[in-house]
Amino acid sequence: MNIKGSVVLVTGANRGIGKAFVQALSDAGASRIYATARNVDSLKEIVAIDSKKIIPLGLDITNPEQIAQIAEIAQDVNLLINNAGVLGTGGFFSPSSIEIARWEMETNYFGGLYMIQAFAPILKRNGGGAIANILSLASFVNVPMFGSYCASKAAFHSLTQGVRAELAPQGTLVVGVYPGTVDTDMGEKVPLDKVSPSEIAVFTLQAIEQGIEDINPDPMSQQVIASIKQDAKAVEKQFATLLPN
Repeated sequence: MNIKGSVVLVTGANRGIGKAFVQALSDAGASRIYATARNVDSLKEIVAIDSKKIIPLGLDITNPEQIAQIAEIAQDVNLLINNAGVLGTGGFFSPSSIEIARWEMETNYFGGLYMIQAFAPILKRNGGGAIANILSLASFVNVPMFGSYCASKAAFHSLTQGVRAELAPQGTLVVGVYPGTVDTDMGEKVPLDKVSPSEIAVFTLQAIEQGIEDINPDPMSQQVIASIKQDAKAVEKQFATLLPN
């Protein structure tokens, strides 16, 4: 996968990691970038990065009809970056825990699945291309203060593995990206050291070009994954101390 000259669609592109991906893609020479968000007006600052190559599109990834409309527009995509996601709080026993869990799963799991189903045929027609699913260390270890969010990311991680197997025959590279805590609006709720979104984006694009399937783009991610391989139970106990308020 060569980022230079690629045509890319980024979900959740209006801020945080998504915004950083648009900037990094532009810097790396992508020829066209479809930047999507639920509110298209929130993308004005993103388009200003390079109005000639960045195309803003309104998209709610939980809406299959909207996804189908976007897929009709973006027939030239050869890299799909599934970045959009949501995060709730309160643990599994708050009064709204079920509603939050459904919201997170609908976005973080089903939204990604809808996008992949819509764009896999497009990627095939365009030579295979790649899909990058922006996951989290929470895919591997549960942080109780964000318990159902972690469950949704674990589900998306499993989906990534299954999709990778199914799309291998068409030559589509499917990667999972597993950052630690990132300095975004979503990440401000997490009481841990944070890495910048731009570092995540740049590292990820370089890894995609190298064909790496499991991307640990920051020191925290790399350290925790190494610890899980040594003693997964110890890591579970460590993160279990981060309880809901």
